[in-house]
Amino acid sequence: MLRKIRITLAFIFFALLNLILLGAGWGITQHIAFVAKLQFLPALMALNFGVLALLVVLTLVFGRVYCSVICPLGVMQDVFGWMGKKAKKNRYSYSPEKRWLRYTVLVVFVVCLVVGFAPVTTLLAPYSAYGRIVNSLFKPLYDLLGNALAAIESNYDSYMFSEVQIWMRSVTAFVVALLTFILLAVLAWRNGRTYCNTICPVGTILSFFARFSFLRVQFDKNKCKNCSLCEKNCKASAIDFKEGKVDYSRCVACGDCVDKCKFDALHYKPILVASSQTKTTADKPDEGKRAFLTGATLATGTALFSQAKIKVDGGMAVIEDKKEPHRDVAITPPGSISAYNMNRHCTACQLCVSNCPNNVLRPSTDPFHFMQPEMSFERGYCRPECTRCSEVCPTGAIHKITKEEKTAVHVGHAVWIEQNCFPVSNGDSCGACARHCPAWAIQMVEKEIGGKTVSVPVVDTAKCIGCGKCENLCPARPFSAIYVEGNKMHIID
Repeated sequence: MLRKIRITLAFIFFALLNLILLGAGWGITQHIAFVAKLQFLPALMALNFGVLALLVVLTLVFGRVYCSVICPLGVMQDVFGWMGKKAKKNRYSYSPEKRWLRYTVLVVFVVCLVVGFAPVTTLLAPYSAYGRIVNSLFKPLYDLLGNALAAIESNYDSYMFSEVQIWMRSVTAFVVALLTFILLAVLAWRNGRTYCNTICPVGTILSFFARFSFLRVQFDKNKCKNCSLCEKNCKASAIDFKEGKVDYSRCVACGDCVDKCKFDALHYKPILVASSQTKTTADKPDEGKRAFLTGATLATGTALFSQAKIKVDGGMAVIEDKKEPHRDVAITPPGSISAYNMNRHCTACQLCVSNCPNNVLRPSTDPFHFMQPEMSFERGYCRPECTRCSEVCPTGAIHKITKEEKTAVHVGHAVWIEQNCFPVSNGDSCGACARHCPAWAIQMVEKEIGGKTVSVPVVDTAKCIGCGKCENLCPARPFSAIYVEGNKMHIID
């Protein structure tokens, strides 16, 4: 029964979180976005003490159920472990806790979190790692399926599904996600929860509380026949059947051992009713109490390749794709306040990237803001009426703002590049940037250049909000004649 309850709850949390990370329709996402806020690290970064207290209490009562039910990376590893057990049963064995490795990783993680060194924290955080995997590997497949359904139903005059662009937001993010996915799959296939119990900083933090959990898996020596099935089915390598003990710092309360025991010698019960014949790790002093100080890949590649290459105007002229300009200051989403605030709170989970309907957000490759979202306008612009990224962010890196508040936030300002502008380069009239500016921050003025008078844009930086519409709609290729430079600190009217 314990195992069935755990699997049911894990499936519910896993399904809901995947719907959010895939951006499965705003009507669904906005109602289940709270699931992301139940993740440990986002709650910590947002200083959400209510959620943190809830997770600590859950651990003190039930053990590390967070790792086997709420954490998506843990559930994904369980799936791979289950597949490994299908290939070879009774494959696990007890291994001593590698404290030196666990605590070293935790200390490095905490130090990098404090100083804001994003590459380490974003790579080690379990929720962030899973978010990158979904966004880079699975979302293209999800979007490809949606496009296929949209194409099919359009033949029947039905438009429930809409076609979306499928493109690679970051080669670096794709490679990191792919390597992470392969590494975790191999480890989980062979050895179960190796990552959770040796590397994961969240697992190490929760292990301190799990040692004192009220409900624990316990041996009954009178019934135990030393068959070793419990140890061979413990994916956390936390059961030593010879000594009749369980390492509660690594046990994730999955119930597999209780389910496999044929002699009713294992029970998940309150520690207060443990008999004197029950031998547990609580009988010994615990030094850890003082230590608190390639199928999906090929399909994805096919989807990206089939969608990304060229766009054709009327079946005649090939339109060259825009290229991202060099920006001295990266543009962070409205609500993020500044690049500094983003760096201090963002876990790079890619939730905002997945849910951006305008193809504006993508993971940064800057080492000091590694995988954190930044804005660029080659495929769209930041619509003034859209506030989705602020509504799904679970960490406070992007504060929730209203549509009215967003129009008063200046995330950057437009900059004109004379040599790229059509009126200057070939004498054609244009003015696309001025016509489409929603803030009326661009005016066309007469200017004498090269002995001829042409109309060129002039930007009023005090009015420009940095939405990128001018950059996106500029007809110049591959670099726009006008682009947005970010503001280090957002200006709010």
